[in-house]
Amino acid sequence: MSFVSLARHGQTEYNAVRRFQGHLPVPLDAVGREQAHELARVASEREWAALLCSPLHRARETAEIVGEAIGHHPIDDARFAETDCGDWTDQTFDAVAAAEPELFNAYITADPQFAFPGGESFAQQQLRVLEGIDAARSGPLPVLIVCHRGSIRLALAAIHGDDAYRSADIPNASLVDLP
Repeated sequence: MSFVSLARHGQTEYNAVRRFQGHLPVPLDAVGREQAHELARVASEREWAALLCSPLHRARETAEIVGEAIGHHPIDDARFAETDCGDWTDQTFDAVAAAEPELFNAYITADPQFAFPGGESFAQQQLRVLEGIDAARSGPLPVLIVCHRGSIRLALAAIHGDDAYRSADIPNASLVDLP
């Protein structure tokens, strides 16, 4: 059994249309709420000592649904927030790919040196996510952390020492156990 598990929030309209949401307060859509309830069912099959979450609306909404099922109130931890997408926030992937193809390719290939224009770099995000995981490991265990695809990918890449995880498929409302 893992002592730290990460879960991705349920789907949002922005996920469905491939739009950068960054730190925007985007809620779950109908599919995302269904996914959150399924995640809650899966999570309720285990015992948890704590529930943490990104404070961003979509993660918080997912964590509240999960929390009801597992008997824990989610505690916000900003270290698990999605990457600050800066100038790309609220733009579609297609629009950014057309306007800045080389930089968009660096994003898609999860180049470790990539930074969103006017936003955060993957390296900065990875550091804060790892700090959050270290802090979570020193608290009540096992802990479930509801966060974002980018946060999960960067944690897996660092923990496994394998950059292939930077572009791993992490479906909405999936649960990932850390070693």
